[in-house]
Parts: sequence; C-alpha cells; structure tokens
Amino acid sequence: MADVESKPRQDITPASDADPLFGPAASKVMRYLASIAMTALATVVAVGADSKVAIPNLSLVFVVPVIIAGVSLGLGPSLCSAVLGALAFNFFLTEPRYSLAVDDAANIWAIGLLFVVGLIVSGVAFTSHRRAAEAALLRRQATVLQGYSRDLVTADSMKAIVSLTSQALAALFEIPVVVMLVTEDRVVLLERIGGVEPQEAELEAARSSLATGTVMRSGVYPNLTSRFDFWPVQTAEGQNAVLGLAFDPDEGPLSPDALVDIVVSVLALALDRQHARVRRPA
Repeated sequence: MADVESKPRQDITPASDADPLFGPAASKVMRYLASIAMTALATVVAVGADSKVAIPNLSLVFVVPVIIAGVSLGLGPSLCSAVLGALAFNFFLTEPRYSLAVDDAANIWAIGLLFVVGLIVSGVAFTSHRRAAEAALLRRQATVLQGYSRDLVTADSMKAIVSLTSQALAALFEIPVVVMLVTEDRVVLLERIGGVEPQEAELEAARSSLATGTVMRSGVYPNLTSRFDFWPVQTAEGQNAVLGLAFDPDEGPLSPDALVDIVVSVLALALDRQHARVRRPA
C-alpha cells in the first residue's frame, strides 16, 4: 500500500480518568505496599489509643484501610488489608500481647468477626468503585461518540473526517490508532495517534481486511505479527477506509466491537456524504 499523501499525525494522548491514589500505570507491588502501609498506620493509631483509654470496638479501626484499599487500590490489596488487620489486632491488642496465641475465646470470635467484616467490606467497596468507574467510562464514551457525530456534520474534507475519526477512536479506547483512507487499493490518506507506526506487513493486513470485509485481529492468522486489529469501512460510493486499533494484549477491552461498529457506521455515512458533495456539479 503506497502513495500516502499525508504525513501521520503525531502523538496525541487523550486524557484518562485518574485513579484516586494511583494512575493506571502503578504496579501491583505499589498497590500492595500502600495497603500494608495503611494497615500499619491503623495499627499505630489503635495501639496508641488503647494505651491511653479503653475504647470498645477498637478493632473497627482496622476496617478503615480495608475500605480505602477497596475503593482506591483494588480487591487484592483490600483483602490484604483485611488479613493484616485481623493479624495485627490479634498480635498487638489481644491477650497475650505480642503473640498470635489467643487465651480468651471471646477474642477468637472478635478476631474472626473482624476478618469476616474486612472481607465483606473489601468486596462491597471494590464492587461499588468498579461500578462507578464503569458508569463513568460509559458516560465518557457516549460523550465522545456524540461529539464525533456532531463534528462530522460540519467536516468539509476527507482529511478532516479521517482526523476526527482517529481522535474519536483514541479518546474512546486510549490506545494507538491508525485510520487509512483507501481508493482503488491505494492508501491516499493516513492519520495516526499514539506513536505506533504501521509497518508494511500491517498495511497488507489492513488491505486484506478491506478486501474480505472482515475484522482482522492481531495475533490471529493471517495477522500474526500485527499490533493492530483492523476494521474495514466499505461505502456505497467506493470511498473505503480501514480502522486500526493497537490494543494491549493484556489489558484490552472485552468487547470493543460495539463501539467500533458505531464509528464504522458513522464514518461510512460521512464518507459517502463527502464523496457525493465533491462529485456534485457546481
């Protein structure tokens, strides 16, 4: 695929929804360390309070880091806080002190109850946070699609249409994107976002996707070496396009097709409309 008339668009990274405590790039180790640190802080507070005044239900102090971890760090760190909280309560605040042995049966029930409460709270906090994040993602994606459809109405050139499409896809999935406009088996316009330059083998895979009218998945024969999944955009007027999305193999969305199919449909209508406008006699 040759004769590309426009230079690729340089890196544009769409804004992402930040995590309350850590960004999406934060490692699992950092999240677990944060949960351990919060539990240690809760232990210091509980031991300090216990040394000065008798406080009933002091074990509830250990529920606080479980909630924070469930909302901000994930289910694993939250469960870690629940386990460590129960152990810390047993070691520092039940008799005999500084031992995991328990003399009083009532303390066994208290430790077990703290552990169960921690598990329940961690699950509820994590589930609530995940649902809120999913709802926020759906709102953001709906806003992107609405803006994309509205902007295409006023687009007055093929280049503007392709550019808007690449920006919309990058905003929807926050991954590298390439959009190619194809005429008579030639790429006449190419826009990319995200710093991933399509190689010749990937351009061939894009052409194959358009020729067969099927989605070509990366890592699946015959698209084994490609970093992109390709979606063909075929129009009645013959002005076709290919959408390439470079999903992370380990963190890609479960079902991107619904959103991409919307973009494909809107783009096909916009290309037909622009093609008819250009051919219309003055």
